[in-house]
Amino acid sequence: MTSTDLSAGSAPRVDTDLVAMMQSVFADYDRTRETPPTNGRLGLDRALWQHLDALGLITLTTPERWGGSGAGWWESMELLTAAVVHGVRLPLAEHDLLACWALSATGHPVDDAIRTLHVVTRDGAAQLPTPWAGEVDRIVLVWFDGERYRLADLEAEGISMRPGHNLIGEPRDVLSVDTGALAGDAVSQELVDQLARKSAMVRAVQVCAAVDRAVEMSIDHVASRVQFGRPLARFQAIQNLVADAAAEAALARAATEAALTTAVESDWSAATLDFRIATARSCAGHAASVVTRNAHQVHGAIGTTREHRLHEVTRAALAWRSECGSVRSWDERVAALAVTAGARGLWPLIADNG
Repeated sequence: MTSTDLSAGSAPRVDTDLVAMMQSVFADYDRTRETPPTNGRLGLDRALWQHLDALGLITLTTPERWGGSGAGWWESMELLTAAVVHGVRLPLAEHDLLACWALSATGHPVDDAIRTLHVVTRDGAAQLPTPWAGEVDRIVLVWFDGERYRLADLEAEGISMRPGHNLIGEPRDVLSVDTGALAGDAVSQELVDQLARKSAMVRAVQVCAAVDRAVEMSIDHVASRVQFGRPLARFQAIQNLVADAAAEAALARAATEAALTTAVESDWSAATLDFRIATARSCAGHAASVVTRNAHQVHGAIGTTREHRLHEVTRAALAWRSECGSVRSWDERVAALAVTAGARGLWPLIADNG
């Protein structure tokens, strides 16, 4: 099994041997693991985590002075894509790209503890579930104290939480934290904004990887499955379903590539970045609907069975597209930013990388 590359444009930036190693590690794990449950909460496979840590894959983007690999987002995106393709569920992005980045960006050392991130909204309203909170060692907490944002690295065991999980069983736990009893370190609004952008970007990448894999599986299925004496791929209705799914997946991938390129090249500060991330999330969200529907239609009844792997990527795409903002909220944000830009500013907003 091979991964559908997240972006042909990103490939030259990532060492091919590193990508092959990532794919090999997850493929080996995929072959030997038990069939994952289709419902209920998943635990964190600490043996796999330790294996990835020994290979330097857990803290890819963490600076070398803190014991990380000092790589970049493109390498991390390849890791996330490989995990999606092989159905591996771990807090890879939450740990490295979000929690550990927030710590290192504020001068905190990063140790071997497994972390996730929890941000309390400025108005203190009801909080969204926190990924993997009940399974990690520590939680990087960011909250607004009435004057400015603060950050603290807390032991997970000491935090009250209500367990839950998303559509594919990944832990999504609701935390209850008395921030008034915490000191923490002051952090800037810019850091909090970057965390929001990076969180949204992670889910766009994961959805793209999932829908790409669903399209790949659909193509393989219709090419090999024979009905009424000829391959399914020869039927025009099937061709239309696969073509529509592939087009939606390609659009989502292109939008996500553009957003990530702008983010990396501008150090997440480009004036057009919010528009590009919103566009990526909107396209990825709509692609998840079309690809899921069409992929299951071309697979027929076999695609709904527990034994078939299709549901692992389609349910994942649907679960991730609703996190860090709903599809509708991203659609509305794209529209609002376009209206604000006006007739003269819309094309520069789309075409400018800065």
